[in-house]
Order: sequence, then C-alpha cells, then structure tokens
Amino acid sequence: MDFELNSEQTMFQRVVREFCEAELKPYAAEVDETGQMRREAIRKMRDLGLLSLQVPEEYGGAGLDTISASIAVEEIGRVCGSTGLSISAHNGLGCGPIVKWGSKAQKEKWLPILMDGEHLGALALTEPQAGSDLLNGAQTFARRDADTWVINGQKAWITNVSYAPVMSVLLRTNKEAGSRGFSMILVETNRSGLTIHPPEKKMGLKGSPTHMLSFENVTVPADNLLGNEGDGFVMTMQTLDSGRISIGALSVGLAQGAFEAMVRYAQERKAFGEPIANKQAIQWMIADAALEIEAARTLVYRAAWMRDNGKDYTKMAAMAKLKASEVAERVCHDAIQIHGSYGYSREYPVERMYRDQRLMSIGEGTSQIQRLVIARRVLGEFSK
Repeated sequence: MDFELNSEQTMFQRVVREFCEAELKPYAAEVDETGQMRREAIRKMRDLGLLSLQVPEEYGGAGLDTISASIAVEEIGRVCGSTGLSISAHNGLGCGPIVKWGSKAQKEKWLPILMDGEHLGALALTEPQAGSDLLNGAQTFARRDADTWVINGQKAWITNVSYAPVMSVLLRTNKEAGSRGFSMILVETNRSGLTIHPPEKKMGLKGSPTHMLSFENVTVPADNLLGNEGDGFVMTMQTLDSGRISIGALSVGLAQGAFEAMVRYAQERKAFGEPIANKQAIQWMIADAALEIEAARTLVYRAAWMRDNGKDYTKMAAMAKLKASEVAERVCHDAIQIHGSYGYSREYPVERMYRDQRLMSIGEGTSQIQRLVIARRVLGEFSK
C-alpha cells in the first residue's frame, strides 16, 4: 500500500495545523499550568469536525477515515498534549462505542450532544485494582432488576468524565461467565449515586481531566445496554485496538513537536563560536529523531489503513502504539538534552512535552502488554 496522503487528507492536515497554531499552541503552557482546557478552542473544533472525526455523516459527523483521524490527533498533540489526549479519548473511547454498537435510538440521542462543542465523551474501564488485568480484576457490578440495571463499584483514571453527559461503562453482569460475564452500559453522569471525584494530580497532561468514580446503587434503564449482554469484554478489546492507533498518533505528535523545538534551538543556540547544530553529537540526535518519528508515523498509518480496509489490525495497532510511545520518550528526552539547562525550565515547551509523553507508554495498555499482544499474535501466525 501507498502511505502518501491523498489531496483531501493533505488539505485536512493543513487546516487542522493552522487551527492548532492559532487556537492551541499559544495557550498550551497556560492549559498545563492551570489544569483547565481551553473550552473556546473545543467549541471551535465542532465546525472543523474534530469532535466527530469518525461519526457517520448521517448522524452529523465528519465521517473521516482512520488515517485522517490519526492526522488530526497528531496535529493537536504536536502543540498541546492535554488537548490531544482529551480529543483522542472523546472520539475513540467516548463516541466510538456508541457509533459501533449503539442502537439507532442511542445514536440519535447521544451523538448530537457529544458533538456540540460543550461536551466530551468518556469510557470507564479501569478500576483501582484492575488496569492491565480487566478480565480478572474488574469487579464493578451491574445487577439486573426488572427493567433497570443497579450498579455498584469504582472506576479509576477516567478521562473527560467531568465534561461528559454520558459514558460507556464496562461492568460485570454475570460473575460466573468469565469473559462472557461483562457488558457495556451507558450511564448518564447526572445519575443519583454516581460520584465523580476531584481531578487526579498528575505528572503531565494536566489540562485533560482524569477522575475516579464511585457507583452506589446507581440505577439506569435496561435499554441503556450498549450492544448485547455478555459482549462487553470483546467490545472493550476492539475499542482498545482502535484506541492504540490514536494514542500512537498522539505520541507521534508529541515527538514531532519536541523535534521541531530541538531543531530550532540547535540552529539558534551558539557554543564555541558556532550554532550547536554544527556539532556532530547534536546532528546525530536530530538524525535519530527524524528517522524514528518517520518510522513511528508509518506504523500508525499502516495500522489505520488496515482498520479502514477491514483487516485484522490488532498486532499492527500494538506495534504502532508501542513504537510511537517509545519514540516520543526518546525524542522528548533528547530535546531536553539539546536545550541543556533551559530544557529543564518551564520557559521552554520541551519540559511540558517530556512530562506529557510519559503516559503514552502506560495508557491503552502498557508497553509490556503491547509486547505480549505482539508476541502472541506472531506465535499464533507461525503455528498456522
């Protein structure tokens, strides 16, 4: 396949970049310092389709392919990691399950609200004692009671929920059925008994709110079930596969932003009578960064292309996310190194980018989990 962007994708990339340069980049440091995303920019994203990247046009969405969605997330992450994470989570985790498994009534009710510029979507998977091991560790339970579900338990590290009118929640609905004992249920965030705890105090991505949730006899209608009862775990795995492409794109964006900052600084900073960009040690770091970013972006595009063409992309999504997140860490590290002591100061954006990228190798499955996914797929392919 050819990874060269077509004319529509190229034009979309240019429009998104111009928006990000004007509406996000000048405020990125403020978003980090205050922990408040720039809501004015989020509202403006509505008309660009950034809040409905892969929502079908019949429901008022942009209906874009996965490569275009990846381009959008990369461009946002390039200037503001916090906004990039929230928009990635909104589109892939918030809107995604409703688009894929929601009934017509659920789509017509919730998608217009999620795309209106005032709200963001959320997905609740992780629990205080269940991150990588959702199958055995997730205990939040929904009990069927006539025409309702009654929910009790806790969720942790949930992105965007303070801006969400509704969230998709992974819940045990049958404690004896193993992986078939999970369902995904839509829960309105104003339900009695649901507590959204204060935002977590995080190392980075401070402008993207993350919360713990407590469910105490939260009651929702039976028809809030998303998809089929018992399919929740499979739905979760498919959602994470797609989410890994988006986190890969966000990682590439963070790396690209740090790369551009390091090159500019190397050309401007003088030492021993000349720009440090003339020094071989600096040039090698720049060359390695350029190489690794291009490789990571290609993997992200390949995974996106496979998804759009109906191919099994689980392994490629894991590869893309693993490679891109580790590239982001190396490039942001070297960007600070090139900046020297200034790189350690909040005066320069590379300090923020280094903190922001650290989540990329944890969220949507740690690097260790990605390696397990890749290895198991490879071994399975060889066994055939």
